[in-house]
Amino acid sequence: MSQSSVSRRRLLGLGLGASAAAGLSACGISTGPLGQPGGSVPAAFGRRTRVVLWSAFAAVPGNALQALADAFNREQRDIYVDVQFQGSYDDCAQKAVVGLLAGQAPDLCVLSDVKWYRFYFGDALEPWDAYFDSGELDRTYNKQLLGEGRLRDRTWWLPLARSTPLFYYNRTLFRKAGTPDRPPASWDELHDWSKEITRIKLHGKKVGLEAYQKVDGDWQFQCTAWQWGGAYSDGLDVTIDKEAAVEAGEWQRRLIFEEKIAYMSDDPASDLGNQLIASLVTSTGSLKKLTEMAKAGGWELGTGLLPRHKDFAVNTGGGGLGIFKRTPHERKQAAVEFVRFLARPENAAQWAARTGYMPVVPAAVTTPVLSGLLAEDPNYSTAVKQLPLVRKGDRVRLMVPNANVQIYTGLQRMWSGNTPAEKAFSDVAAKLRKGVDRYRKTIEEHL
Repeated sequence: MSQSSVSRRRLLGLGLGASAAAGLSACGISTGPLGQPGGSVPAAFGRRTRVVLWSAFAAVPGNALQALADAFNREQRDIYVDVQFQGSYDDCAQKAVVGLLAGQAPDLCVLSDVKWYRFYFGDALEPWDAYFDSGELDRTYNKQLLGEGRLRDRTWWLPLARSTPLFYYNRTLFRKAGTPDRPPASWDELHDWSKEITRIKLHGKKVGLEAYQKVDGDWQFQCTAWQWGGAYSDGLDVTIDKEAAVEAGEWQRRLIFEEKIAYMSDDPASDLGNQLIASLVTSTGSLKKLTEMAKAGGWELGTGLLPRHKDFAVNTGGGGLGIFKRTPHERKQAAVEFVRFLARPENAAQWAARTGYMPVVPAAVTTPVLSGLLAEDPNYSTAVKQLPLVRKGDRVRLMVPNANVQIYTGLQRMWSGNTPAEKAFSDVAAKLRKGVDRYRKTIEEHL
């Protein structure tokens, strides 16, 4: 084992604990070109340059991404894209860290909005700009979403599976309850409607109003905190324990434990699909799944902009693409060709139509496949209408390692254990402030 040249701070910037970083750096290779993960080019594709893409997408989006890779592989004769599913966003990022330290990592990696920063702060990412013509990225991608991957006038993270929370509701149940056949304008209005909605019984059981995501529910709650006038942080100053965010938490806790019309769920989208609840705030990426479940269940799905409270607020999320600095140049160039392929309007449209993710390429909206879908099914146009209103999440959640986990763990205590929001958020805030103290210097020197 040779001594690693990767600094301890850089490893910690990737989100590893000190002991794990030390162990990996002691045995791993941290300099020189990266090797590829296992696999090969099928004989049918000859001697092509192999590009390994590590993906965090299964089921519907996983199939959609594989279909695009298959089309790319058929279209040309020089490059073969090998899509390798690695599990959740967290799983994919952690495996990439281990791979980088071992000297073997993918050529393209799907990284979430809260994970790509770890690699940027760890000086592991290569900026995309030099691989594209001047102005090409700006002409291709949505300005807002492209800008979220830019720091210091360089582009480190390209949009792919980008999403916002949408308000989904069961139009059939709303009509049966006698409420207006539209999304509610405010949370107070939805609460008023809930008295009728939750009187409905299906299969002998009362329908719930909504459910909260057990893991990663901090993303949706980011909107709720904003809507009540609060926030997770102001810059790197933690504010989740302030009055407005606490009031937002107490609103949800009352719905669960006092009114008993909401609950925490492992899979709220499936609960809505199975008509256990009448409404839900979740990702645009669930649109395809919910559309299919509604059709199979014989009910009608509706979508709308998020309800407001004190304010209207909605954040962005989802995944994008990164390339690593130590990947050999030839493989980077080949990877860029596949990225260009994904960004063609017709392919970006196909991706959005098959998954429900936002069209990250504006020109995709005018293609026949997507323009036809938007006209045929208004649910698909909701995210497009909401996109100009979105904003980036609070800095502490995005940039401090494991902040998202700490926040959703605190929410779990509130949603499942009836812990008062003031207590749950106070404990979360203390952990977040320790994280800020630990990482502030690394973060600020990279901004």
